[in-house]
Amino acid sequence: MSEGRRLLAAHLRQRIEMGEDEAFLDALDAGTAAELVGEREESSSSRSSPKPVPDERRAPARPAAPGAPTKEEIPTAAIIETSSLHQLGELSQGCPRCSLCESRTQVVFGEGNHRAEVVVVGEAPGAEEDRTGRPFVGRAGKLLDRLLLSVGFAREEVYICNVLKCRPPKNRNPRPDEIEACNPYLVRQVELLKPRVVLACGTFAAQTLLDTATSIGRLRGSVHEYHGVPLVPTYHPAALLRNPAWGRPVWEDLQRLRRIAKGESD
Repeated sequence: MSEGRRLLAAHLRQRIEMGEDEAFLDALDAGTAAELVGEREESSSSRSSPKPVPDERRAPARPAAPGAPTKEEIPTAAIIETSSLHQLGELSQGCPRCSLCESRTQVVFGEGNHRAEVVVVGEAPGAEEDRTGRPFVGRAGKLLDRLLLSVGFAREEVYICNVLKCRPPKNRNPRPDEIEACNPYLVRQVELLKPRVVLACGTFAAQTLLDTATSIGRLRGSVHEYHGVPLVPTYHPAALLRNPAWGRPVWEDLQRLRRIAKGESD
């Protein structure tokens, strides 16, 4: 560029930077003006926009906004190594170990006395449990409370949880991969609680804890063992609501539970 044009370009830049939208100059053809303005814009752009940084010098990309975390974020070893129920419960919140994390409202870890003699284990949270974050609520939960109280245990004295900590969609049966993913939480819960006896409510809970396909009708009536703890299977309170004739067998199971919890011979 000639010295004259350089000075003219500088003059135009100064006028525009001062806020002028138009500049009228005699004897300046449109092509030259466009050339000068283009040079100005190019020069301005080169000053205001940083040059691309080579890939090897570019800062690492920030991770995407958190969504469903990956299974590896809570390995089984981390669950086994927890030292308290509080720590285990905190770890379970936001758990991504199976696909139920995508449909649940919240994790239903469990609740109750951390020094409980009795641990009650059900199948999985239902709609009300998923909404409230508490296990065994609704009609079945109220019946369970009455059944336990009939043999001397208030709800506040026992610990209540489920095999699965998240609700399966539409209350469908839990899948094997979901059971496998959630099982370490239940094992560690029982290890930390050290109860005298476990009450397995319903077919699914009893069969899962005892790793058997035997029906609940054949499992109940006997004392089994779960990780070194006596286990008493019985019908689920929801099933009892549908089949009142099972009241007598459930009563017998709860009497057996009470004797074990109190250290009496069965």
